Amino acid sequence: MAKTTPPDADSSAQQRRLQMADIARLAGVSTSTVSRALAGSKLVSEETRVRIMELARSLKYTINIGAQNLRMKQNRTVGVVIPYDSATRQHLSDPFFLSMLGSLADALTELGFDMLVSRVDAEELDAAAAPFDTGRVIGIILIGQWRHHEQLNQLAARHVPIVVWGAQLPQQLYCTVGGDNVSGGELAGAHLIAQGRRHIAFFGDINLPEVGQRYEGLCRALRRAGMPVDPALQVSVSFLPEGGRDAVQELLHRGVPFDAVFAGSDLMAMTSINTLRQQGYDVPGQVAVVGYDDIELAGYFHPPLTTVQQPIREAGRALVSQLLELVDGRPAPSLQIPTQLIVRNSSV
Repeated sequence: MAKTTPPDADSSAQQRRLQMADIARLAGVSTSTVSRALAGSKLVSEETRVRIMELARSLKYTINIGAQNLRMKQNRTVGVVIPYDSATRQHLSDPFFLSMLGSLADALTELGFDMLVSRVDAEELDAAAAPFDTGRVIGIILIGQWRHHEQLNQLAARHVPIVVWGAQLPQQLYCTVGGDNVSGGELAGAHLIAQGRRHIAFFGDINLPEVGQRYEGLCRALRRAGMPVDPALQVSVSFLPEGGRDAVQELLHRGVPFDAVFAGSDLMAMTSINTLRQQGYDVPGQVAVVGYDDIELAGYFHPPLTTVQQPIREAGRALVSQLLELVDGRPAPSLQIPTQLIVRNSSV
């Protein structure tokens, strides 16, 4: 089968007809039946339609109904997908997810678009494109890269309009919008060092791109201050709230001295503080704590949480703006949004 993205409209149409003929041959139906099924016609049985859609996806057939409908003003729905990663097990009820969904809903509503929210297994990210392939949405906004950079590259290579909230990575084909995680980590590290902390623990799974960049930023701040990076102070835990509890217990088990904690999320920071208190530590007297995200609860926690603020409101608008560029056939470069440190009582 020939490759997609031919140089002119005539060859593009010819290519699509060839692909449609392949699908028809494999499904044992006519090309007109394939065309009707891909267009969502009720003249085709559900069983036949599903079989044809599965074949289309397996052949990397790009069903561009969504973009056509947008130009015809018939479809103004954007898909928002939050992958479920079995390793991190981060819940949809996580305050960061809820904040991001709210920001996206506001940005889409301002422009007159609807939002279709779905959850897919992070190990099968190709399923994230199903709403686009079937013409239900004009494009996809994906909240989180997790460990699936190559799967996202594959979606971009078959011209699925997709924008991802996450970190910029080498050899990236898809568009990302994300906070400056390295700078955020540096801000947190520099702040704790300025408070006189010399043994700063980091809690979070550094194999996740965004978390890894936050840890890199902390390491840069330590090196700039002439301080060593101690691997024993890095504890890999999930984004689940109990991750903070597990990290504190692991750190105590290792027996390494620590006087500060930089956690990969605010929820992790909060459960770290609760666990430290249960173990008899004073926060921030003995252990200063900094989180990441600046969720709404951060300012109301006791003590109020110092944190690196993710630009959630700006992120929603940027994600939507870049997706609409892709839908309209224009290039959409990845964007990095500045982060800032919000200093509260948990670290001073």
